[in-house]
Amino acid sequence: MTATTSTTVTHARVPSSARRPSGRLRAWATRAPLLPALIFMIAVTQLPFVATLVISFFDWNALYPDARSFTGLANYQEVLTDADLRKSVWTTILLTATVVLASLVIGLGLALLLDRKFRGRGVVRTLLIAPFLLVPVAAALLWKHVLYNPEYGLFNGILHWVGGDGATQPDWISNTPLIAIELSLIWQWTPFMMLILLAGLQSRDTELIEAARMDGASNWQVFRHLTLPHLRRYLELGALLGSIYIVQNFDAVFTITSGGLGTANLPYTVYQSFYQAHENGLASAAGVLVVIGSIIIATFALRVVSSLFREEVSRA
Repeated sequence: MTATTSTTVTHARVPSSARRPSGRLRAWATRAPLLPALIFMIAVTQLPFVATLVISFFDWNALYPDARSFTGLANYQEVLTDADLRKSVWTTILLTATVVLASLVIGLGLALLLDRKFRGRGVVRTLLIAPFLLVPVAAALLWKHVLYNPEYGLFNGILHWVGGDGATQPDWISNTPLIAIELSLIWQWTPFMMLILLAGLQSRDTELIEAARMDGASNWQVFRHLTLPHLRRYLELGALLGSIYIVQNFDAVFTITSGGLGTANLPYTVYQSFYQAHENGLASAAGVLVVIGSIIIATFALRVVSSLFREEVSRA
């Protein structure tokens, strides 16, 4: 009886921290499997960015490595004041805005169609998603040679079939170079916008829509007053994510026009400065500005995603 009592007292006097690991130790044990991935990510992404940031402060031409010198913010000033670089910034803005807006509008229309039940909807959805799954270079080559080619392209083949031998055979890339790039990017990014908006449509409150229809609301009124306000966050998310990727687009510009005919955007200008002019400092400064712009857009995108998660949790 006495031994049992003493044993109980001994266990009672043992502090709880000795019987179970501390919260800090559990936290490290949980995060330990992620450390190799974190170290790999820092080595692959952050260290090269730090090196690029350092190089951007130097006047550094790869052809004359011994003549490099520290110039401070001179490279950034040249990026922001040089006429060709300013034009590439404007081309980047115009290309991104056009592709994002057109992809959102077309993607919204396709999402509204796929939200309805019909036979073969799964097959149609798979076919519509297919352009987004293509490698960007392959998609650009498809548009350049299969569709735009003035001799055997599909567009001129349709014009010849409709108008006969007298139909004009325009050179689509030479006549409308920027539009040619925009069309290929719209074709590739519309499925991405469609998937985001389709997810938003399928998360609507069906009871609220049915109540509105019972009160006599038309399809347009339901879309304007219920569907569109509900899709606002999804439209913002699609626009922000699309902008992050399209503002960095290089494949379509390089493949279709090689940056000529006024289509050189900022990523292609960075490529020209680095690999053709060998101006490492100037190219690094332009690249840092692209990264800063992408981070700003990504910050807004993360806020939109967080607000969507909060709405879904509160709804659940």
